[in-house]
Amino acid sequence: MNSFPKIILTLFFILLFLNCKKGASPINGTDIPANLQVSATVSTDGSGNVTFSASATNATSFRYEFGNGANQTVAGGDLTYKYKTAGTNSYSVVVTAYSSSGGSISKTIQITITVVAAPPSLFWSDEFDINGAPDPLKWGYDIGTGSGGWGNGELQYYTSRPENVLIQNGNLKITAIKESFSGSAYTSTRMISKTKFEFTYGKIEVRAKLPSGLGTWPAVWMLGSNISTAGWPSCGELDIVEHRGSELNKIFGTLHYPGRSGGNADGGTKFISNATTEFHIYSVDWSAASIKIYVDDELYHTVVNSNSIPFNQNFFFIINLAIGGSFAGSVDPAFANATLEVDYIRVYK
Repeated sequence: MNSFPKIILTLFFILLFLNCKKGASPINGTDIPANLQVSATVSTDGSGNVTFSASATNATSFRYEFGNGANQTVAGGDLTYKYKTAGTNSYSVVVTAYSSSGGSISKTIQITITVVAAPPSLFWSDEFDINGAPDPLKWGYDIGTGSGGWGNGELQYYTSRPENVLIQNGNLKITAIKESFSGSAYTSTRMISKTKFEFTYGKIEVRAKLPSGLGTWPAVWMLGSNISTAGWPSCGELDIVEHRGSELNKIFGTLHYPGRSGGNADGGTKFISNATTEFHIYSVDWSAASIKIYVDDELYHTVVNSNSIPFNQNFFFIINLAIGGSFAGSVDPAFANATLEVDYIRVYK
């Protein structure tokens, strides 16, 4: 037989086979998802929850990009996602539907949601509700004159005697007394939480009634726990509340640190009513971002926090009542005694 017809016949079967194979394979693109529909139901309770629903023809999975850097892929189109950033924020949410062969279609929707920050929980407190001496597990004392008035020329000798410090009827009472004691003309108390309670960041609340009398200087404040090695003001000082008898009802809230200390400190003042006859709440919101000082929930001084100032480390509390010195000035010759009363001190996280 002539070889030419054999070649023709072979080519015919090859072409027939190729045509059959091509007809058996899927046509590229016929399973790309279509008709993508996306909806979102935003919670109104401040929880941050958003319920998403997506559907599309030929879709076997859905990928959500929530607009905050997070993403999630689900087999069905429904899911609930919780946004956590406090406040009212808007997000562009991208939803992509995928087919089994990898085809995809995307859609972007906008949502706005309000997230209410969870209230802080109580981290530490002293309620001063047990009569007698302050809790020794929470408080120690600075005793004496502090090498000449604790650096401020103060006139008192600090003791831990019940005459000067006592918890009574649910309040801590620190009493300054005019009396001759160990070479000083006055006595009082300076309580410290150093080595017993130290912390970094939180909301601090102090409910207190301040003493009157020319020359009195009550204070609830904090020092950096590294004061023994860093010294002052490198350790940082945060004065939650100070008051002096020469300016009744004028409240001081102040930060001391290198470059801003002493008479150049970073502080604010606020006049209130009845500081020496009624209890008020003095508070500080302390975070890595800022330090905000309040009286009765009214903000009166803000400091931007940063690594350049020493307020990103542990601090401890000090509660004291000084007499005289560079801040309080001269003392009324008729002064006999005065008392700082603290209902509670609380730290929330």
